[in-house]
Amino acid sequence: MGKIMQFIVVIALCVVSFMSDANQSAPAVDDFSRSSEYSQVKISPNGSYLAVIMQPEGKKVLVILDAKKFTIHHAINFESNAQVGAYHWVRDDRVVVAKEYLRGWQDHPEYYGELYGVNADGSKAKYLVGYLGEMQTGSRIKKATPLYGTSYLLDPLIHDEDKMLIVTYPWTSSSEPHTVVYEVDIFSGKRRKVTRSPSRMANFLTDHEGNVRVAVSSDDYIKPTIHIREKSGGDWQALNLAGLTYSDVELHAFDSSGDAVYITASISGEAQGLYKLNLKTRAIDLIHKEEKVSPKQIWVDEASKELFAIETELGYPTYAFVDGQSDKSMRLKSLISALPGEQVQLVSSTEDGDTNIIYASNDRNPGQYYLFDAKSNNLRFLFASRSWIDAEQMAQTKPVSYTSRDGLTIYGYLTVPNNTIEKNLPLVVMPHGGPHGPRDWWGFDPDAQLLASRGLAVLKVNFRGSGGFGRNFEHAGHRKWGAEIQFDIIDGVKYLVEQGTVNKNNICIMGASFGGYSALQSAILEPDMFKCAIGVVGVYDLPLMFKEGDVAERDSGQRYLQNVLGTDEAQLKAFSPSYNIDKLKAPVLIVHGGEDQRAPIEQAESLIAALKKAKHPYIYELLEDEGHGFYKQEHRTRYYQKVLTFLDQHLTM
Repeated sequence: MGKIMQFIVVIALCVVSFMSDANQSAPAVDDFSRSSEYSQVKISPNGSYLAVIMQPEGKKVLVILDAKKFTIHHAINFESNAQVGAYHWVRDDRVVVAKEYLRGWQDHPEYYGELYGVNADGSKAKYLVGYLGEMQTGSRIKKATPLYGTSYLLDPLIHDEDKMLIVTYPWTSSSEPHTVVYEVDIFSGKRRKVTRSPSRMANFLTDHEGNVRVAVSSDDYIKPTIHIREKSGGDWQALNLAGLTYSDVELHAFDSSGDAVYITASISGEAQGLYKLNLKTRAIDLIHKEEKVSPKQIWVDEASKELFAIETELGYPTYAFVDGQSDKSMRLKSLISALPGEQVQLVSSTEDGDTNIIYASNDRNPGQYYLFDAKSNNLRFLFASRSWIDAEQMAQTKPVSYTSRDGLTIYGYLTVPNNTIEKNLPLVVMPHGGPHGPRDWWGFDPDAQLLASRGLAVLKVNFRGSGGFGRNFEHAGHRKWGAEIQFDIIDGVKYLVEQGTVNKNNICIMGASFGGYSALQSAILEPDMFKCAIGVVGVYDLPLMFKEGDVAERDSGQRYLQNVLGTDEAQLKAFSPSYNIDKLKAPVLIVHGGEDQRAPIEQAESLIAALKKAKHPYIYELLEDEGHGFYKQEHRTRYYQKVLTFLDQHLTM
């Protein structure tokens, strides 16, 4: 703890930027490979403390500060490969944090449901919830009863000085168990079962007093089952919606009356809207819906439980308000005016609502935190997430839209290098991963900004199959991986060429995971379009997906693959780059993690074997102790440098 604390104090006083002497005209590669310095800033319920996640030695540490003096009270870190995950204030002087683990073979840290409580000054540290039942990080920590399941904080119950609610997904023989809500003492870890879900894998919603009153689940992940119960508890009752066909239902908040809940839901597979469901009358009223896109986020204040804004993003992000005259809504509107050009988010508030943490970011600004005091009407700068980034040097990102060859409207983003005319530009196409669920967003992207800093335009496409545009749009990409999805990407390139924005003879394509697959598959479908292709932790052999990797290991994963890919072996091979190298002209760079279990090393080896057999030019970069994504800064720097060198060889930059 001592070394960590000393390091944090040093960087809190002085932020050092690593600059390269090799290229003074552009930001250094290290500037883009470094992780955010500050994130997840939250204020305590009474406003006494601030908490912020930092990464002083590559692992996340929670630092607690005095909200007035900005002196450090305590830093919470875990030993070995464990780090701080999500955290919540459960009272003004106590936080509960999730303990997660960094594994080289995972694209995200692993979480096993362990929750740890500690006071702002470091006292009364306690392992509260988890399968171990104890923790070995300090002599003051006592044993707690094991809980065999993955647990998340459901409600911090900030009006209760001693309790919180958690929801647990039990580790049972069933892969989709009934979930359980417990009331947990935030000091001792003693718990009391509150309720068991009436259906499998249910999510819960508490009212303003912390009563567990609504549960929603789905057997097929489409059609919802909603159950309700009284404030006093008792049995769950199925809510009959009289034949209304809503899907993709998510619970967000109770209204001020306590008789209705706000939900997001979809009708007939279209984009989700925000609705109010009256639990007494069963009436459902539409509050807000965008025609093309589902909400990006429904903003609910953790302290007051007030739903105050709906954030959406078809092109640029925008807000709608449930009650435009409420205090939170009016405050957010005024802050947007005070920080022009920024996407402003009200991310944390005190219980009385008078003090707020504000996060402001845009396509050129990677993010800044502010403290707003409503009583004094003062907005005070706190932290920059990447203080070494000069926004003036960063490139602008603009929304684009076009019509695909079969008439579907496709939305995406174009990042254009600074000080250039938008004509005849070199282009790198960057398909996102997934493909089903993820989507690209407007905002700061280190990958795109690195390339733009070297004079390259970057196109990102929300092709069919992407999330956020409704289930119909997402399902339109099922069994279309090798053709229609790629045509959406290719048609975006053709659109920019037709507009004169990019040079048709100066284009490469690169991506990670499914984006790596797209880089190779699009270059196979349009061999004369791309001068080079870069596949990063990609899948290149679709039949192999059914045999190797963590998706194939699960029954649900096999069902998913059958659904989105189909089982026709000939079709799978026709859509696999490894089986179609004879159609490829572009030289290839392959970057892979040796411990990747999502796209295992066999995927890269399958592609390399085919490239070798065809005597096709390629470069292979193996990061042996990385997985499906590169966590270590030195590996990200090495990867970026390899990409820039490869692009420099094949594009006129």
